[in-house]
Amino acid sequence: MTERWLTKPIAGWLMYDFANSAFATTVLAVIFNRYFAEVIAGGKTGMIWSIFGNEIRIPGSALWNFVIAASMILVAVTSPIFGAIADRRGIRKRMLALYCYFGVLCTGLLIFAGEGEFWLAMILFIGANFGFSGGNVFYNAFLLDLGNEKTYGRISGTAWGFGYLGGGLCLVLNLIMLRNPELLGFPAGTFTVGDCVLVAAIWWGLFALPTFLWIREKAVSSNPYTMMTTFSHGWRQVINTLRQVRRYKQLFRFLIAYLIFNDGIETVIVTASIFGSEVVGLGTSELVVFFIMIQGTGMVGSVIFGWLADKIGNKNALLLSLAIWLFIVIWAFNLGLIFSLKEEYYLLGILAGLVMGGSQSTARSLQALFTPAQHSAEYFGFFSLSGRFANVFGTAIYGIAIILTGGLQTAILALGLFFLVGGILLFFVNEREGAETARSISNSEVC
Repeated sequence: MTERWLTKPIAGWLMYDFANSAFATTVLAVIFNRYFAEVIAGGKTGMIWSIFGNEIRIPGSALWNFVIAASMILVAVTSPIFGAIADRRGIRKRMLALYCYFGVLCTGLLIFAGEGEFWLAMILFIGANFGFSGGNVFYNAFLLDLGNEKTYGRISGTAWGFGYLGGGLCLVLNLIMLRNPELLGFPAGTFTVGDCVLVAAIWWGLFALPTFLWIREKAVSSNPYTMMTTFSHGWRQVINTLRQVRRYKQLFRFLIAYLIFNDGIETVIVTASIFGSEVVGLGTSELVVFFIMIQGTGMVGSVIFGWLADKIGNKNALLLSLAIWLFIVIWAFNLGLIFSLKEEYYLLGILAGLVMGGSQSTARSLQALFTPAQHSAEYFGFFSLSGRFANVFGTAIYGIAIILTGGLQTAILALGLFFLVGGILLFFVNEREGAETARSISNSEVC
């Protein structure tokens, strides 16, 4: 008899991916990022910045990458600390709610950021992305409570699939708002990019409610410590984990590999629409359609890779996805070699969608496999630390490459190195040994 794995708490967990993917698509990937690069930050002409006494003109696309990098630094340095605190006090759900609705608030306020208002847009976006990315630390940590070694892959993959469904539906609504508002009872030209961002904020906050109603926090032993004492303990715990992380050889190897290959994945996600606009010549409505297509293929790919991970192993499924990512980058560099730029870009989008969620969901389930259950939020804090530094390095390096090469298409070759090197490092990770180490640590601490 097949084990029933889709429980109410798991359904609540899936809904958070459905909810916050509206931010991932509308703000990070499709609409606001292009608006920021082309309107707020000056487009291809860019803005002149004084750096160490030298005036440098930075294109809007490069500036977007630098702002992403800046927002990720804040997440990277705080995630392990607050993860340790959440484990210590048993407040992962409350921390997730705090990050979630702080991100929702900052996202909604982005409606007030207009042309040339870079500083307002930057501050609000950093807050919004802090809520989005920082909250995922506590969200991801719940995976250990919801599944086991046999189901991590399918649960994580299904969640990514739900995320693509939610992000896709929100994009459909955005497309109607921009192109056919009369279907919603409004005259043409009623809605702007800011309105689409506001809808994404409302979507995120509304559909996240089932998560907080249906997920149950595992109880931890009470302690008399104050929040300040717990915060101090969090710092000590993180320092101790950094000292001890080399004990967990396979986890350490995986985190290094993840740091590198996730550079490429995250940078592709946050710059794909800018690439489509500047290199391929797609308009806003065309880009929304393009990403709706990606959401559809991403949903299918996430589920496929989730089940594949449970069948052939997380590492093998992840290696397969990285090989496809490397092919995608090389194809993007040679875009238009056989068909037109638009035709090939759409084909490229279908392929990218299939591995986009698959690569990230299998990475998450592999992290869960290597994580001692008693330290889930803390270790997923380090998982987030690695991923967020990937955002910092990847987007910053791509931004520099754009300036040095003078174009998005040539600069994209830099991303191929991330997939190649990360894949090589991942090849030497022993999945079985990593799982056994996590299991033995959990058992020894329980005893």
